[in-house]
Amino acid sequence: MRALRWDGSRLALARDLPPPTPAPGDALVRVALAGICRTDVEITRGYLDFRGTLGHEWVGHVLAAGDARLVGRRVVGDINLACGRCPLCAADLGRHCPTRRVLGIVGADGAFADLIVVPERNLHLVPDGIPDTAAVFTEPLAAAFEILDQVAAVSGARTVVLGAGKLGLLVAQVLVSAGADVVLAARHPAQWARAERLGLASGAPQPGADLVVDATGSVDGLRLALALVRPRGSVVLKTTIAGEHRLDLSSAVVNEITLVGSRCGRFPPALDALAAGRLAVEPLIDAIVPLDEGIGAFDRAAAAGALKILLDARDA
Repeated sequence: MRALRWDGSRLALARDLPPPTPAPGDALVRVALAGICRTDVEITRGYLDFRGTLGHEWVGHVLAAGDARLVGRRVVGDINLACGRCPLCAADLGRHCPTRRVLGIVGADGAFADLIVVPERNLHLVPDGIPDTAAVFTEPLAAAFEILDQVAAVSGARTVVLGAGKLGLLVAQVLVSAGADVVLAARHPAQWARAERLGLASGAPQPGADLVVDATGSVDGLRLALALVRPRGSVVLKTTIAGEHRLDLSSAVVNEITLVGSRCGRFPPALDALAAGRLAVEPLIDAIVPLDEGIGAFDRAAAAGALKILLDARDA
């Protein structure tokens, strides 16, 4: 099979890898589409020291599984491969399991490939009305919905979303749908136009926000967020980068700011929103590229201002 592999210094497309072998409780999935995420780009810059097949945003069809009801079904899947036995797993927080592996990020091959192995318990059926080009956004959209599980009283909150890229646009839509008064911090005409097409208010943010979300993918995002949030307001950190934050945190102490780290989220709210058509995700697609052209697609995804690049494995 084919797979886009990272060896710590070079990205390469392998064409003759043996297919993965499912263990008991696993499903073998043929990948249809997989999205290139900012985290994938940061891995190639040293984030988390990963080696193997990249990719954690995907949609595909189950080829084999112990549960016969899954075979042939279209699915997406949680990226955290948890033990299922520890106290955090028992509390339905497998994404924080201390021994977890993470598809395409930590200790497990990901979805930039023809085939992927995923625990059956991680799979979610995709409703028929959701096309592949929308279903592939389930994982990042779930990460956006995670904010609603972490921050109370979002409705009516004066909110700034920093970062007008892929994740920022999803976060802004989710917060608007929850009743927040959102301004997307767009910096140039292309971003303003994109926000307008999605029905989002954009422009230069003003200080005094109740809630600020850092989705900049930049080491400067947290500093700017702290400058914009009001005393006793909240800052949600969505940025993960291969770099160090260097800033004075005294303002967070003096102003009693609540800092919330925010990562993965639950898939059902994302799938429900996609099925109901409440959010627009397909306008965030810049291109759909065959897996065979994955290296060039990856370079395109890493370029400044790029939105979502999808890898298409359906041509195998």
